[in-house]
Amino acid sequence: MPLYSKESLESLRQRIDLVEVISSHVDMKPSGAAYKGLCPFHDEKSPSFMIHKGDKHYHCFGCGAHGDAIQFLMEMQRLSFTDAVESLAQKFHVHLEVIEGTNEHKGPPKGKIKEALQTACQFFQFSLLHTQEGQEALQYLYKRGLTLEFIQQFQIGLAPKAYGLFRDTMYAKSISNEIMIAAGLMKETEEGKVRDFFYDRITFPIHNASGAVIGFSARKYREETFGGKYVNTPETVLFKKSRVLFGIHHCRRRIAKERKVIIVEGQIDALRLIYEGFNITVAGQGTAFGEDHVKELLNLGVNQVYLSLDSDAAGLEAAMKIGNLFQKEGVEVYIVRMPMGKDPDSYLIERGPDAFANLMENSMEYLSFLVEYRSRGMNLNSPAAKTELVQRISQQIRSWEHSLMIHESLRKLAHLVQVPEDMVGVGQDYIPNIHIRKSASIGTQTVNPNRILEADFLRWLLLYGQKDQYLIQTAQSNVRLEDLKDSACAAIYQSYLACVSEEKSLDLLSLIQDMDEVEGQQLIQEIVEKKVNPDMAEEHLVETIKKILDRNWMERREEVRRKIQSGTSSDEEVLLLVKEFDELRRNQPEVKVVTESCVL
Repeated sequence: MPLYSKESLESLRQRIDLVEVISSHVDMKPSGAAYKGLCPFHDEKSPSFMIHKGDKHYHCFGCGAHGDAIQFLMEMQRLSFTDAVESLAQKFHVHLEVIEGTNEHKGPPKGKIKEALQTACQFFQFSLLHTQEGQEALQYLYKRGLTLEFIQQFQIGLAPKAYGLFRDTMYAKSISNEIMIAAGLMKETEEGKVRDFFYDRITFPIHNASGAVIGFSARKYREETFGGKYVNTPETVLFKKSRVLFGIHHCRRRIAKERKVIIVEGQIDALRLIYEGFNITVAGQGTAFGEDHVKELLNLGVNQVYLSLDSDAAGLEAAMKIGNLFQKEGVEVYIVRMPMGKDPDSYLIERGPDAFANLMENSMEYLSFLVEYRSRGMNLNSPAAKTELVQRISQQIRSWEHSLMIHESLRKLAHLVQVPEDMVGVGQDYIPNIHIRKSASIGTQTVNPNRILEADFLRWLLLYGQKDQYLIQTAQSNVRLEDLKDSACAAIYQSYLACVSEEKSLDLLSLIQDMDEVEGQQLIQEIVEKKVNPDMAEEHLVETIKKILDRNWMERREEVRRKIQSGTSSDEEVLLLVKEFDELRRNQPEVKVVTESCVL
């Protein structure tokens, strides 16, 4: 992940208007010396979500939600720390200076690339709606059942066939060839010239999680157009197709809230479902749906997946493979069975959203689908065929990651194929499916257990301490600054305690500026980006405090024991050491817990 200079982060901190950031998501109204609105983090009828004028922090007096602009975007839009920082930098026109040697991006600044892509998006939509060439493309879209409202809502456009028109428009906006090449809007030819990457195609903008355009998918609407049906933006600093989920910026918040997602094949399928109210829908982008896509959704907490793919052979094969990726991670998968020859787009046009919702309600569980799919063309009255089917599916199930998922799925398999449970291995012990990643630097990196433990301790304070003050008091009652062994963690804790003692609200950007420029910033990013369950904050904070106290207690006991046995101490010193050792042995530390009721 990139790391940024303290100067550029301070510039960003000064430029951020928190009311402007939050007003994009919450209706904030002036109320005396503050702004008030309904809290987006819990249901309420009377506004208790407040920002004092000139402050860099929000606070909800209903649920206790508290934080700065970065924490708001991380919580509201489920952005990573880096994505939140870059989103704010773009919004407030701040150039972020990347520290050398920390994944520094070579080439034009990302902000300039994003501006070029946004300008291109506007040009493409103008070309579709207001040019003669665009009329033919519009008619094609109308025949596909796309209305003008639909087209405008999703910024569908046209990359014109007319040579030079796009380039001249971009030049007029002072956007150079270098920037357009970096954005994937132009490509260099073997002769050293440049040409438009998209032309004579309908364009669908691809956005990142915060809504910025990062690329395009372009579909031909005339048979004579050169190339395949779809052309997608090439890999760029912004566009990584193995991770991009088309439609995610429309759906991210609801997916995270409801913990379920619909996965479809095509862009129009995704947009149609989103338009009809199923705004939990995404599609893969220009590549097979893979493990990186799965990770993106797992990071949003997804535990239910509905696969609504085409009903042809390719769609069924894709459903089998994608379903396996999620089931392997312990996520339940359902197959939405489309009528033959239909996709979600055409089905919704003909039957409407209620009919599609009914399809979802009657969707097939993945394991039932897998048995049906694997048994096609088999005579299950044949013992050999049934044996082959059971062995193939049970082997696939045993490759999954979670033992309970394996156990329950094997039991269900036995029921589906009508064989005794022990015949498919129910009750057997399973060896975890451990993957060892090879690395050229293997053996050169060491795990720092002190940092891992102390980062866990700090995570609960940074994310939830100012919301739940009793967590801070529990930490202060048990953990002194000198109790932390890792210097970077100790520095963060020291800055945190200083904020508490001065009754200042925690500001992530300010906290980073107090740290070592590289190590501290990197550690803070790692701390705040790990997904945790806020309902477990008190339990896990107490658990990590207990581990820290026990670690220090055992280390002190061992240190005293070594001194006693070293033979270098006087008789008087040995007696004192023995007394201290016995005292330590009898008094294992206990955590002093400050509860919420104590604070209230």
